[in-house]
Amino acid sequence: MARASRSVPTYRFLNIWLIEAPRPRVWDVLQDATDWPSWWRGVVSVTEVHPGGEDRVGARYAIVWRSRVPYPVRFEFTVDRVDPPRTMEGRATGDLEGRGRWRLMEDDGVTAVIYEWEVSTSKRWMNLVAPIARSVFERNHGVVMGWGGDGLARRLSVRLLASG
Repeated sequence: MARASRSVPTYRFLNIWLIEAPRPRVWDVLQDATDWPSWWRGVVSVTEVHPGGEDRVGARYAIVWRSRVPYPVRFEFTVDRVDPPRTMEGRATGDLEGRGRWRLMEDDGVTAVIYEWEVSTSKRWMNLVAPIARSVFERNHGVVMGWGGDGLARRLSVRLLASG
């Protein structure tokens, strides 16, 4: 008799920061992923594995995150598309598998930073506890993204007008 297959939990997130700064300044900080640990609490390390092309397409980064939940999340992120200073997107492989996209829009000196993240967990223990821990994982993501918005505003010496 065949065993029933378990579906892998998928998480979809949409985070928005409103930063009181022009889009090119915000872009310059966000696109430099190797510098994230200096301003984004929760980013333990970002190592450039491959530089990619001049536009960073094909760049690959090994990233380690840690937050209030006491376990590190490790994955590699490969840049698939870059449209400066508007869009960066790519795919994750490792503890998380999926896609992420940054979009930046500016109006009157305020930049909306929109991050879309659709991933599945690949660690067995994460998949096993997902039915009871999903809300913890989701809150944890929200905390880390909140730290990112705060850190980005501090890095730019501007106000974070909204984060969610």
